Amino acid sequence: MKVLVTGANGLLGANVVRELNDRRYDVRILARENSDLTGIEGVSYERIQGDLLDPGSVNRAVDGCDYVIHAAANTNQWPTSYAHYEQVNVKGTQYIIDAVKKHGVKRFVFVSSANAFGNGTKERPGTELSEFNGFNSGSGYMISKFVAQQLVLAEVERSQLPAIVVNPAFMIGPYDSKPSSGRIIMMGMGKKIQLYPPGGKNFIHVRDAAIGTCNALMMGRAGECYLLANENLTYREFFTLLNNITGETPFSLGLPGGVLKTIGVFGTFLEKFIHKPAPLSLANARLLCLENYYSGKKAVEALELPQTPIETAIGEAIAWFKEKG
Repeated sequence: MKVLVTGANGLLGANVVRELNDRRYDVRILARENSDLTGIEGVSYERIQGDLLDPGSVNRAVDGCDYVIHAAANTNQWPTSYAHYEQVNVKGTQYIIDAVKKHGVKRFVFVSSANAFGNGTKERPGTELSEFNGFNSGSGYMISKFVAQQLVLAEVERSQLPAIVVNPAFMIGPYDSKPSSGRIIMMGMGKKIQLYPPGGKNFIHVRDAAIGTCNALMMGRAGECYLLANENLTYREFFTLLNNITGETPFSLGLPGGVLKTIGVFGTFLEKFIHKPAPLSLANARLLCLENYYSGKKAVEALELPQTPIETAIGEAIAWFKEKG
């Protein structure tokens, strides 16, 4: 059985390729010429060189594959406007859908985001039934992932596309070659003063998310969404876990939401003049103040999603970062 994986140079994509190797699937990836494939060094795969925005290379990549896992996305945090994300996250997804239909793929797993659903509190976390509330967030990324998810679900209704959607929360773990979400670890390590925002996230070991994604090839129902989620932690709780693992004892200081948003306003203003990302924009400041909490109960039951402790994920991420210098 052959599986195409897009986004194999990303954190989840690299772990998905490794998981598929362990399951003895034939793996094909679609990657640009200059893609950093450090995360999949030492594993077996066939590479189709091409671009997600080139329908020709997308069709070449999908042709002959039994399954497709579409994990590629623009996750850059700047610029924050929707237009910056629309091409890759929405149009690229449409090209994949078209190719999946054309070549009779047995199942299409679309990797969306937990933020395509409304967030909740620890007492009442967001679920797959929580209405998307990100249109006023200022995050073009969140909006683009929601729009792409709706494209997939609409095609299931329209043409019985054999698609299933997985919605990972904030992933931590090894093979984070950019790094992406692992930046939160780098922000907290080696600091005499450790600053933390007032909000929180749902964290999951990236290997668990990869297992849930690969299980979706055979499990779950077409047209359904599954939140790949585990532990709801405030940022303070996350940094406490990090400090317990590293043995560091920094002075921890909480940043009030008002202060964070004020810094974000200046950051957004600065970006318009220097045309480069500021350390913090208003959109990101707002997100750091939110309780982005979710429940992974549905995926645990339907996709046998593992629930590895986040301490393990942090420790493995640190070990990989140190190994790669």
